[in-house]
Amino acid sequence: MTDVRKRHSVAIVGAGAAGTLTAVQLCETAHRRRTPLDLYLIDPAPEAGRGTAYATRDPRHRLNVPAGNMSAYPDEPGHFVRWLCRHGEPAVTGADFATRYRYGAYLADTLGQALVRAHGTVAVRRLRTRAESCTGTPDGRLELRLADGGPLAVDSAVLATGPAGASAGWAPPALRTSPRFIAGPWAPGALDPVRDSPYDVLLVGTGLTAVDLALALDRPGRTVHALSRSGLLPQPHALGPAGAMPAPEGLDDTSLGRLRRAVYRHVSRSVRTHGDWRPGLDSLRPHTARLWRSLTPEEREEFLTHEGALWNTHRHRMAPATAEHLSRARTARRLQVHTGTVVRATETEQGPLAVELSGGATLPVGWVVDCTGPGRRLDAPLWRSLFASGTAVPGPLGMGAATRDGQLLDAAGRAGLPLFTLGAPRRGELWETTAIPEIRVQAAELAQRLLPLPGRRRGSRRPVDGHGLPLSTRAEAAAAYRGGLDRVLKVRSGAEDAFARAVALDPGFALGHAALARLGHECAAAVDVPRALADAQRSARERADERERSFVDVVTRRVTGDDGDQALVRHLREHRADALALAAAVPTIAFSGVSDLQDDDALRLLDLTSPAYDGHWFHTSLLAFLRQEQGRLHEAGELAHRALAAEPASGHAVHALAHVHYESGAHEAGRDWLDRWVSGRGRGAVHRAHFSWHIALHELALDDPSAVRRRWFAQLAPGRVVNGVRALVDSGSLLWRARVSDSWQGDLPVAGVLEAVERDVLERPQTAFTALHAAVALTAAGDLAALRRLRDHAAGADEVQREVVAPLCEAFAALVEERFREAARGLDALLPVLRRVGGSAAQREVVEETLLYALVSDGRCEAARRLLDARLDRTDAPRDRRLRAELPS
Repeated sequence: MTDVRKRHSVAIVGAGAAGTLTAVQLCETAHRRRTPLDLYLIDPAPEAGRGTAYATRDPRHRLNVPAGNMSAYPDEPGHFVRWLCRHGEPAVTGADFATRYRYGAYLADTLGQALVRAHGTVAVRRLRTRAESCTGTPDGRLELRLADGGPLAVDSAVLATGPAGASAGWAPPALRTSPRFIAGPWAPGALDPVRDSPYDVLLVGTGLTAVDLALALDRPGRTVHALSRSGLLPQPHALGPAGAMPAPEGLDDTSLGRLRRAVYRHVSRSVRTHGDWRPGLDSLRPHTARLWRSLTPEEREEFLTHEGALWNTHRHRMAPATAEHLSRARTARRLQVHTGTVVRATETEQGPLAVELSGGATLPVGWVVDCTGPGRRLDAPLWRSLFASGTAVPGPLGMGAATRDGQLLDAAGRAGLPLFTLGAPRRGELWETTAIPEIRVQAAELAQRLLPLPGRRRGSRRPVDGHGLPLSTRAEAAAAYRGGLDRVLKVRSGAEDAFARAVALDPGFALGHAALARLGHECAAAVDVPRALADAQRSARERADERERSFVDVVTRRVTGDDGDQALVRHLREHRADALALAAAVPTIAFSGVSDLQDDDALRLLDLTSPAYDGHWFHTSLLAFLRQEQGRLHEAGELAHRALAAEPASGHAVHALAHVHYESGAHEAGRDWLDRWVSGRGRGAVHRAHFSWHIALHELALDDPSAVRRRWFAQLAPGRVVNGVRALVDSGSLLWRARVSDSWQGDLPVAGVLEAVERDVLERPQTAFTALHAAVALTAAGDLAALRRLRDHAAGADEVQREVVAPLCEAFAALVEERFREAARGLDALLPVLRRVGGSAAQREVVEETLLYALVSDGRCEAARRLLDARLDRTDAPRDRRLRAELPS
């Protein structure tokens, strides 16, 4: 039966930040649910995403919230920072404050990307006009009347109109009618005559709008006056985060007086604990709407009268750079702040206005600018029409509009029409609702409400993966997923493309997105990991069974470093046939695994899952790899051959056999066998360079430097045959091992390795295993500054990076600075715990070889001899025999 779905239509009135965020969420949700959608974006502005707030081109106008809190997606916090990094600001961090114009560009681009992804599902019309009225239709829909005269019928509408305009009720009548009074400073061209004027300026209001205008109008020879009842300017953000703080307890069902005392005590505790009041105030943010609702109307009005200004100046802060500009202007007396109100304004013969303040002072100014911020009553034509008809009513205290969870209430208190709003119009209901962190959550919630979740057809059977586990997707996507899973288990190339095809066929397929995120995070595939992870989480909330949700949670925890190893083990205990999870837990060729999984633990995990596989070649190949890690090389070889007999393309079995040859010292036989496989069935291996690395290790052990050079340039040189993290892990480590063993003469071509990976991978790697190899490559390049940046990152990352990688960077730095004794001491201390970074013993051996180099360089030949004897006891290698023979007696 054909899956025919009703085509929904939604109008968004307003294309500023709130409207754009709503459009993004609707596009994403429709695409994920495969819900056909006609989307109308109604706003006369030339560009979506800017509105009033983000249209300013002045580079001094910065966001009032750090970039890390300004993502368009509530469940993808780093999205804006990543966008900045990809668009010309690679060094930006979440603590930086971007310009407002850049944020407007980000919103517009994010909407554009959402539209591209949803192409074929969502049809968008951008209407450059205004909506002037809205009425219900007999069939329960809405009809919007547009300023150009045309009607528009839709299933639902979202009024994303932003804050109410300033009322200017404070201004004397003579001032309101004066041509020197600017009621709307952000209107295009409104400030042009002020900028060119030689006169001083009075800004009425001392909030964030006044701060922006004070910066824009500041110049030598002019005084900018700022006036408000409180005379308080916004507080600055801290230069660095002071740490998080939990909200105080016992705030429920309390009066304003008790709440006031509790908050002051909490802020005082914050100052004592953190040396800063900001963590205490910020901890209240998730609870502000609930606390506001708990107050009576009289208490809310009292709060606005007595604490409103104090709250706003501390809650809505300015960027540190903005505060610095303002401080310099005040020190130079170009900015003067006054407390009071405007009593009267009189035109003078000389030109400027004489503005008398309540304190008795008179200011001669050429212009008076209204910076008092939004008014209480929404006064756009559409809102006036809705209020006049009773379709909408003002919100509490006359602020904004009354809603029930964002749906407009009519004069009878009913949420009758499918008419919604978000952001500033909900101010009376929520109080704190004008910032991006609140608006993006409301936008996501609205998208969930407006677009129904499609149900499964009765009698339909779910497709399964290659091991019989059900998949919450349709047959075509399941087939693509099975192909990707098969390639993961064989370690063949193309898994990423297969999973990408699965989610293209079904954008709401949680397991497909999670598989992509896992490949990007642990196998260095070219995947936008945060994006794939966010898509997996969103899809899992809507359509997934318990196993799929558990796997998404596992991948999430592994990416974020939140108990990911234990979560993976718990998942496998419950879902033993989940081959993708088992491949993540025991990855013989990857960049991580369960880092604290000891050999016995890993074997117990394979024993636990064994009945679900019944001798399957994949399970057998994993067991082969673990046996060689245990040193049971003969048994490992037999298991590997058994797996290869069933599946000759099994990369895990080949890898296990490669280790058997290396660890047993069968370097000639291992080199020849693996070289034949790489030239034959190994051509399609996803980690072909890693197998070439194994061959080169044999050649290195055989003390054949010419063969190592030929192998490196033919099969491991970055840019030609290998790139990304694989170049770092294989090509870079091989170069360094050749150098420290005197097997590479001349310049070391490590620059190509560093160019093959992004700077973030080198200096802010996600896993300890990648971090280890980044440290090796940076040491080979002698880049002390980058090595120390890597150390600083590791010191603030997960536990393994903090306790292993950070001190490893210290030891490598000592080596670069030729402090060989200190380097050897640090490296020797790390050998017992090095296993925690993951990977194989052959890969971690690079640290032992670096220790040997440090000992010899420090003249500690006896210690170097003992180390070489221990290596030769493990396995005979001509290179180690040569190095021992060259040691002075």
